[in-house]
Amino acid sequence: MVMPAYGSGAQPTVWQPVNLEELQAFKSKLFGKYCFAAGATLLRTQWEGGLVPVPEHMISLARIPGASGVYVDGEDLVIGALTRLNQCSTDIQLQQLPLLHSAVEAIAAPSIRNVATIGGNIVSGVGDSIPALLVYDAQLHWITDSGTEFRSLSSWLNGGRDGSRNPNDVLIAIHFPMLRRPIPDSHSEQSLVGREISFYRKLGRREAFTASLVTIAFHGEVGADGRWNKIAIAAGGGSGMAMRLPDAEKLLLGSEASVMQASALAAAVETEFETYGDAFATEQYRKQTAGNMLGAGLWEALRS
Repeated sequence: MVMPAYGSGAQPTVWQPVNLEELQAFKSKLFGKYCFAAGATLLRTQWEGGLVPVPEHMISLARIPGASGVYVDGEDLVIGALTRLNQCSTDIQLQQLPLLHSAVEAIAAPSIRNVATIGGNIVSGVGDSIPALLVYDAQLHWITDSGTEFRSLSSWLNGGRDGSRNPNDVLIAIHFPMLRRPIPDSHSEQSLVGREISFYRKLGRREAFTASLVTIAFHGEVGADGRWNKIAIAAGGGSGMAMRLPDAEKLLLGSEASVMQASALAAAVETEFETYGDAFATEQYRKQTAGNMLGAGLWEALRS
């Protein structure tokens, strides 16, 4: 059944399950004639623009326990999928994920971040938080038709490319392994030994409150021997799916950290990054820009 677009007077029925069992019961009862909703900021934009029909039913996830807030579960740091973006940028426990903070601060306006959720940004498939989450090896906790399941963010994104995602799955939380991170050397600005190098960049069509053309994230660790012992690089932006860049990562991993690597990294990213072209930017522009942003970010970080 196709419902009229938002603004025509059509009103979906809103269901509010209070636990996972009730959520599963609503999913079975409504036979796919529904959508899930949290902050619903993206959904409202799509309805108002007539891009998608208003659903017959909405299942609100707001009352599901454990689906919001930041907490520790065993050896994992966990963000509930319904956690507002503004909380992600201010929660003290998330200070160990500075790239996520940078990404969230670059999303929309403060008024939107007060309503929008981290889970909604992820399940959109193109959210600006995704490159940062990729380099932190985020694991997604889903409620599926057959129970609970953990999938890496990379695996879930690939499911969007090959069509294996199940739209009935519900994102409950995002898990991060809590690893001991190296402490920067405060005694010598020139020393790279034992340093963590991280940066996030977003390029939009104007300075603020705009959809991205390109987003990139870089996280690396330099060991006691001055060589890269961990590298994670991701790129995305616009309506394209973000991706890890394993070939670019291999280029650096195990080598001596040096500003001389910046140009080689830029070239490798431009070759590997899979993106798209539209009325605002060509595919080649996005590829070259992603490479330049990562190369420049590495150069700046290693010079400091």
